[in-house]
Amino acid sequence: MSAERVSPVWQAMEEAGGVSADYHGRSLMRHFGDPAGSYEAATLAAAVFDRSHRSRLAVTGRAPGQMLDGVLTGRMPVAPAACGDGVLGGEATYHSVLTSKGKMICDAWSMLRGDEDSAGFLLDVPVGGVSALLEHFKKFLPPRLASVRDVSADTGMITVVGPDAPTLVSRLALGLLVGSDELSALSEGHWRLTGSSVVDGLAVIKTEEVWPEAYSVVGPAGAVTALWKAVVAAGARPAGHGVWSTLRVEGGRPVFGTDMDETTIPIEAGIHDRAIDYGKGCYTGQEVIIRIRDRGHVNRHLRQLELGDVPTPASGTELHAHGSDKVVGRITSAVQSPKYGQTLALAYVRRGVKTVTLDGRAIAVPSGDD
Repeated sequence: MSAERVSPVWQAMEEAGGVSADYHGRSLMRHFGDPAGSYEAATLAAAVFDRSHRSRLAVTGRAPGQMLDGVLTGRMPVAPAACGDGVLGGEATYHSVLTSKGKMICDAWSMLRGDEDSAGFLLDVPVGGVSALLEHFKKFLPPRLASVRDVSADTGMITVVGPDAPTLVSRLALGLLVGSDELSALSEGHWRLTGSSVVDGLAVIKTEEVWPEAYSVVGPAGAVTALWKAVVAAGARPAGHGVWSTLRVEGGRPVFGTDMDETTIPIEAGIHDRAIDYGKGCYTGQEVIIRIRDRGHVNRHLRQLELGDVPTPASGTELHAHGSDKVVGRITSAVQSPKYGQTLALAYVRRGVKTVTLDGRAIAVPSGDD
């Protein structure tokens, strides 16, 4: 069975020479014929990535915020506010969703699109976790208070990456009502939109999912498609998932479905400082998280490893203790990194291990908060 195609930008990307691949049952563009050129554009000028394979869920109802607050681990977003004539601004917040044992069901970004009673929340969810998240919501979100609707087919998401990105999105997505300097000064998750409704307009969101300056744009499918075409016409290079993965691993960011799964505790993946609000009230899995913070530790941590000039190892490749055959870690993502000039990986390594071996080669493990 062919992978599901959900991107409104698909036809335009095919016409631009995109080569597709399957990713968690969805079709996305792997590359556009010249990955090296796309990487160079993303780091020195501008490249545009289609991110529409991720799922977008609208949560509305009588009390959607109250219900989500007991499920999401992070700080709930507040309603947007005017940031000048014809400009709305707000902040999307990052979360994990946990079982009672503190294991991840998924992670997600949450955005309050306006007045909670009418506009509700928009969740940006990785495709690798959306099915489990929807099942979780069926159990923990009472339909009379919060209803969930998958709006992925009606919306789209692209990310413009590179030094020229703020200038492009300022002009083409925000009509110069928000300057490039203002965009560059935003912190991750903060967003701007021209008009009066996040439901109908294009929201430009600062993201640090990759290491060059980057902005995701979310909105109605037709508007996102038109923006993708306009950004490309203005000089941005189309880029695929392969380059995105390289930039992500270089930036040290894990993604659910690859570096995180249903066995992961957020602290192991190093996302707890971003995803967990330690000052909020009760949410599912909180007891385990607080117990680890106050009285314990986890036995493994996600680390970024410099592997040297070696072939790219597959996900799941085992790492051994230096001088023995004992398995002390495993690789989750690995790329050939132009930035580092060598193979780079994200890998879980047992707490306290300072050196691992891969095919007999010693690799230093960076220290971190254990």
